[in-house]
Amino acid sequence: MKLRDDATYIINQSIQAVLPDKAVINALSNMDIAGDIHIIAIGKAAWRMTKAAADCLGEQFKGGMALTKYGHSLGEIERVTIFEAGHPIPDQASIDATTEILRYVSAIPEEDTILFLISGGGSALFEKTRDQISLDELEDINKQLLSSGANIIEINTIRKHLSEVKGGQFAQLCSPRQIHAIILSDVLGDRLDTIASGPAYPDFSTSAEAQRIVEKYDLKLSEKARAALLRETPKSLDNVKNTLIGSVDILCREAVTHAQSRGYHTCVLSTALEEEAAAIGERLGQLARKIVSGQEDAQLPCAIIAGGEPIVTIKGDGLGGRNQELALAAAFQISGLPQVVLASVGSDGTDGPTDAAGGLVDGASLARMRRSYADVEGLLANNDSNRALASSGDLIVTGPTGTNVNDLIILLIEKTPA
Repeated sequence: MKLRDDATYIINQSIQAVLPDKAVINALSNMDIAGDIHIIAIGKAAWRMTKAAADCLGEQFKGGMALTKYGHSLGEIERVTIFEAGHPIPDQASIDATTEILRYVSAIPEEDTILFLISGGGSALFEKTRDQISLDELEDINKQLLSSGANIIEINTIRKHLSEVKGGQFAQLCSPRQIHAIILSDVLGDRLDTIASGPAYPDFSTSAEAQRIVEKYDLKLSEKARAALLRETPKSLDNVKNTLIGSVDILCREAVTHAQSRGYHTCVLSTALEEEAAAIGERLGQLARKIVSGQEDAQLPCAIIAGGEPIVTIKGDGLGGRNQELALAAAFQISGLPQVVLASVGSDGTDGPTDAAGGLVDGASLARMRRSYADVEGLLANNDSNRALASSGDLIVTGPTGTNVNDLIILLIEKTPA
């Protein structure tokens, strides 16, 4: 089906354009760093960023450590110790790897420079708790936050105040060593204090805000954790320079370019979507139906593009992710429309605790699902989008991409067949 092929092409080309390798090399070419350099990398794109930097630095590169999500390492890198750990929930490997990184950093000569490579996912991966808060409690707090509907800024505010490395505290531990941070953003608005919970950036969140979030979502915390939230994070740092190399805005611009190359008239709806995933999918599906019926003007064929980080408030016990849930919700609205497809995909290649990156649905998707499940509505209500999309052959599976700049949503509509 041409529409499905076009959507897949646009997604693949757009993600290729925001892979961090070239962006890291370009950033380093504009930096004048003297002396020996050590690499510390955290996040889902840590392997690719480290490999590019190590190859570029030559003899200046003296060694380093990279911490990424399970399955995201692509092999050994000379002079680099590579760790893999849990995401989106920190695990013991997260704590152990962070401890090793801090030990490594403490041994770096004070006149040497740390090249700090940061990408999305770093907040869960890079962790050492305050006041000996247990891993079990940290996992429980993260699960509470992820299922509450809290946005990424609220989640990171809590994470920072329970951590010894987030919210500028890693840079504080590295001082007086100078840090050059190269950052791949997965946060709407590219707030440097929020990306990976800002380990090398002054923290603008406060203890009072953290306590308000606890009350807002009725989080269950121990007295030890409540006490940890009372300590403030650093509000200024003098040993860090930050360079941003990628974001969802760039991802959406690339999608526009590649959609136009396929003959589509393009419109960027938003690059900052952060509503409930199902509501976004439903609204986009309704928009498609209005365009097809002539209730909304659009020059066809058209590609409506959006980006952001939708949320899912978990109400059931199914398996899925925000992109899959968005696509499933849209499938109800575009059912019976052969000239419409919608795709929603995580740029990192993962969506929730699944091996899928997202979903791609068309006008016949719902009918295909009903061959296996009479109550597809029940699957959506149970947050079981993975099962629904798997039954219709509508899962997008890319494997880890090596980058992470939020989610890409593409709605393609062609002229009504004669």
